[in-house]
Amino acid sequence: MYRFMWRPWWIVSHLAVLALIVGMISACLWQIRRLDEKKDRNHLIEQNTAAPPVGLRPMIDAAEQHPIERIQYRRVEVTGRFDTDHEVAIRNRTLNGAPGRWIATPLVPSDGGEAVLVVRGFAPQSIDDTDPPFEGVEPPDRDVTVVGWVQPTQTKGTFGSTDPPEGTLHELARVDVVRVEHQYHALAPFWLQLTAQEPPSDAPLLTPVPLPELDEGPHLGYAAQWAIFTLIALIGYPLVLRKVARQQMPPEDEAEGAPPRGSGDAEAVTSPA
Repeated sequence: MYRFMWRPWWIVSHLAVLALIVGMISACLWQIRRLDEKKDRNHLIEQNTAAPPVGLRPMIDAAEQHPIERIQYRRVEVTGRFDTDHEVAIRNRTLNGAPGRWIATPLVPSDGGEAVLVVRGFAPQSIDDTDPPFEGVEPPDRDVTVVGWVQPTQTKGTFGSTDPPEGTLHELARVDVVRVEHQYHALAPFWLQLTAQEPPSDAPLLTPVPLPELDEGPHLGYAAQWAIFTLIALIGYPLVLRKVARQQMPPEDEAEGAPPRGSGDAEAVTSPA
């Protein structure tokens, strides 16, 4: 009845369906892992942003002793002066759907020590100045006290543009602290995402970059969809095979359970008129 399943074409079909099922299960599990990562990230943000701000030097010491992920989103308070001659723009950024750039400027502490790169905010695309100091986003020309969230240096992933390793660049593809060090001098091993500044900047077009929203994203729904697709394949494919098997059955097998041929005529002959 099911001998047709071992024909070459059907073997290819079995393998294709099996690969599809394995792929859908993998996609489901990947979405569940992404959901767990989002939950862990949200917990880290809530925990670290609630902690009181610390000084720059203690946070640099902590970054040298612990993985940067443990101190990410911790608040650092530092007083110093922005070095706008060496600031860079981080291109291809958006805020509320609007295109633009991040403005990253080294902050030199008043008490000495390593400077720290501070992403001061988002500038809309209409500000296209590419030579620092950038017009329209100038910080106060004096000492300021900055509070910012610790963020790890950004590196190139599988996709994305690559910045030239040499030369002085005024625009970068990402907040790459190591790359900025090549054209500046020693920096803290992380950058700060500015959340507060005193005195505040007078630049009306510069908007602080907000933290990620504390949501879990669509991952649970996507995982459920992949699980449903997997069940459909697991149940539907055997039903297809059964239907094909029934279609290939000989006619006498399809009539299984029917009375023997001719039995109705014998009853008609022997029955009384």
